[in-house]
Amino acid sequence: MAIKIFKNFFKRILGNLFKNKKEIKLGFYGPPNAGKTSLANRICKDFTGEEIGTISKVPHETRKVQFKEKVEISYKGKKMTFKMIDTPGIATKIDYEDFLKYKMPKKEAKERAKEATQGVIESIKWLDDMDIVVVVLDGTENPYNQVNITIIGNLVARKIPVLIVTNKIDLKKADIKKVEAAFPEYDVIGISAKFGDNLEEFYESIFKLSKKV
Repeated sequence: MAIKIFKNFFKRILGNLFKNKKEIKLGFYGPPNAGKTSLANRICKDFTGEEIGTISKVPHETRKVQFKEKVEISYKGKKMTFKMIDTPGIATKIDYEDFLKYKMPKKEAKERAKEATQGVIESIKWLDDMDIVVVVLDGTENPYNQVNITIIGNLVARKIPVLIVTNKIDLKKADIKKVEAAFPEYDVIGISAKFGDNLEEFYESIFKLSKKV
């Protein structure tokens, strides 16, 4: 009996140690050009000195899932290790003609549209591997649309902890209250990935969500 109790105690201690040391998979989701990569880049740059991907004004610059292992984030004396996963922008329709507006050759535009479509499929598949998801929305756009509802719906179905980020609060048109009204059941924070505004609240929310993992 004493041996069994000792074994259970030892197993529990090891389990806690493993839990504390594990790498939490943190995914960045949202529509194209909302600022997912910009936010992921800023976090990775701050804590590793390296960025995770490239950004562009042209939609669907990120067309494949990209990630950075072992990003140790420090906040208020606490440290947690994350696997940062930046995903392609989710869209319900991707038309090659949209890229022609950016003076892109027709052949290149068609290839980009094809890659972007595959990227959306890949993004959805990766949801099954996520521990926490940050949904990044453009604060200057209407948050209540089919794309955002689709993303949130997929997360609800998988019971994944969610933080909604209203990006671009440095712009006058940004309206965090609209996002809060659209998704009242979730925590919503406003940030500027470009300038790093309000990242303290972001880290606090992420650390809080990590306790649910």
